[in-house]
Formats: sequence, structure tokens, C-alpha cells
Amino acid sequence: MPPTPQPLFPELAAGRPAPAVEVSDAEPQPRHATGIVPAQGLRDLIRDKHVQSLDPPTEDQVQPASLDLRLGDVAYRVQASFLPGAGETVVDRLALYAMHEIDLRAGALFEKNCVYIVPLMESLSFGKRMSGFANPKSSTGRLDVFVRLITDAGADRASEFDRVHEAYKGPLYAEISPRAFSVILRAGDRLNQLRIRRGSPLASDTAMRKLDQEVGLTDANVKRIEGGLPLAADLSGVDGEPVVGYRAKPHAGAIEMARVGQYDPADFWEPIPARGGAGLILNPGDFYILASKERVRVPPDHAAEMIPYDTLVGEFRVHYAGFFDPGFGWREESDAGTRAVLEVRSHEVPFVLEDGQVVGRLVYERLTEAPDKLYGSGIGSNYQHQGLALAKQFRRT
Repeated sequence: MPPTPQPLFPELAAGRPAPAVEVSDAEPQPRHATGIVPAQGLRDLIRDKHVQSLDPPTEDQVQPASLDLRLGDVAYRVQASFLPGAGETVVDRLALYAMHEIDLRAGALFEKNCVYIVPLMESLSFGKRMSGFANPKSSTGRLDVFVRLITDAGADRASEFDRVHEAYKGPLYAEISPRAFSVILRAGDRLNQLRIRRGSPLASDTAMRKLDQEVGLTDANVKRIEGGLPLAADLSGVDGEPVVGYRAKPHAGAIEMARVGQYDPADFWEPIPARGGAGLILNPGDFYILASKERVRVPPDHAAEMIPYDTLVGEFRVHYAGFFDPGFGWREESDAGTRAVLEVRSHEVPFVLEDGQVVGRLVYERLTEAPDKLYGSGIGSNYQHQGLALAKQFRRT
């Protein structure tokens, strides 16, 4: 018999992490005063209670430049997406818009096209000059599960999706809306990740051009870096493969997020055959997995983020999961790099995507120091040598 669900809202006091406490702003001095905090710095922040949880974060949550966030025990089905206004909390909004609660301890179905709010296990007690930004994890984005981080609002400002303002102290929540497939989630599952930044460093095109000259950010001859490193769609056939991508089937079954290598791709995806580089018509509402022309490299002392949407390149969104960790595609003995997998959804009208068309841009940002572990098989990374790769839940063919 499954455990009895907790009553509406009291678990936010009883089952959530203890309220954030004041902690010292004194921190070890890294190599650079500003930048993204690397793995060893994240451990320091956990030790010093800047990141808090009743169930302490584990080492496998600590990624090279981000921290995986865990779902708590309870979810709330809500009428619509929302953000707290200035001086408001997420609990204030849940009191208005929550329809019912769901116990996640035994696992629960999240139906596609519905919106859910889940209190996360982690809470924050940031010091001065500390802020954060979040993104879905790679496998979350490749399943078209739309996930955004929400915080309580400040006294003088409204909250923003996927942004944690400087010196924030309080709980964290995930807004979850499966789009292509219904999914089964449990307490402790990790759908999104948090990067923490010290200061306000600028990710300038000048700095990225210099970095490209020094280390080579892709295997392509980059002619122009403006607003980030441009990436183009490959519709000619990745590494000679007979398919250029996959389109999600509209009436597939549910996927349990914690199961790895368990599902037959044929039950969920329609392969898109290569047609000699011919354009692909994106159908509004459909979800596609494609790959980049370029092979990307992220040096050990930098991290990258793909800008998710640019109306100047077409009426579609690319990349729900935009974080590229230090070491992605990086091999000292080779400058080959690794392809970026593109998560694409068209908007209001059909749109013809051409082979080689720029679909997004990678913005590189310096870390305060190189992390003590890099993206790759050594830490269980799933996509270091990927070509056109579906999410880890699917069997490799």
C-alpha cells in the first residue's frame, strides 16, 4: 500500500529543508574573483551551508560546473504557469492555483501538456556577489520535458524563471510540463541543474574570439562570433548515417525518467531519413532531435550555454537544455570535438529548416578556476562522444 500523501502545503514546512540560515560570506579565494563556480567550489558552498538540504547533496550531484537539483516528496498540479510578483512566495501562488497534490515517494505520472510545481530538496543561502542560473539536464531536454526553476520573489523585485538573484535566501521549486511524452517521476529524480556565479562577469564576443583563436572551439572555420559561437543544423546525414534526426510520435506511452537504456526508440520516435541535404519542414507543435554541423569543444576552464531562442533565425526554439560542461568534446590529443544535439520545436507556422542554417549560438563563460573533474565517461557523462543521440532512457541501436 503506497504511503499516505501529505496534506496540501504543510509539507513545505515539515518535509522541506529547514529555512535558509544566515551564513558567513567569507569564502576561499579562487583564481579569478568572478566567474562560474567549479565542482570544488560547489562542495565548499555545500559545506558552508550556502546550499542546504535535510538530505545532504551527494557527490554525484556535483557536476564540473553545476549542481543537480532533486525533486522533493510532493508535486502540485496547477492551472497554469506562474511567477511570484514582488514580495510574494511560490506558496502564495500555490494557494491560488494548485488543483491537487501528488505524492512522489512511490512515483507518479506527469501527463503531457499539464503543468506541475515541485518543491526541490535543495534550498539556498547565498552571500553577496553570489547568484545562480538554471537549465534542464540534457536527458530532460531530449525528452521534451519543459522544466524551469522558480524562486520566491524579493521584496523589491519579481522572480524570474531559471534565475536566482544575488544574495537569495530561500527554497527552490521546479515547474515541470512534459510536452512530447508523459513521464513518470519520483522523489529524488534530477531534472534540472544550477550554475552558481560569483560577481558579474561579462561573456563578451571579444573574449570568445580570443578563446577560439587559442584553443579552437569547433572543428569548423568560424567566420564570425557575434552574440556567441554560431551552430548550424546538419541535414546531410550525421557521420554518414541514413537519418538526420528524429520526430517524436504523438501518441506514445509514458517514460520513467530513472530508467536508463530501457525503451525501444521505435515506440517513441520516427526517424527522419537523409535526403541529400534537402530542407526539413518543421511542423508546428512537433518535437525534433537533430545534430549540429560543428563539433564543439569546451576547454576545462570555461563552461558554455546555448542561447535557447532567437527570433532572428526562425520561428522555432532550439535547445531546452543549454548547459555544456567544462571538458565537453575536449580531448588533449585531438581537436575533433563533439556534436551538439539540438532539441527543436517549431512555433506558430511551418518553417523550412535548411542544411547548414544557423539555429543557435553558444556563449562561453570563464570559471573562477578549472574544476577538479571534467565532463566525460570518468564521471558517468552520457553524451561525450555522441553523434545523433537520443536521451539515455532509450536503447542504443
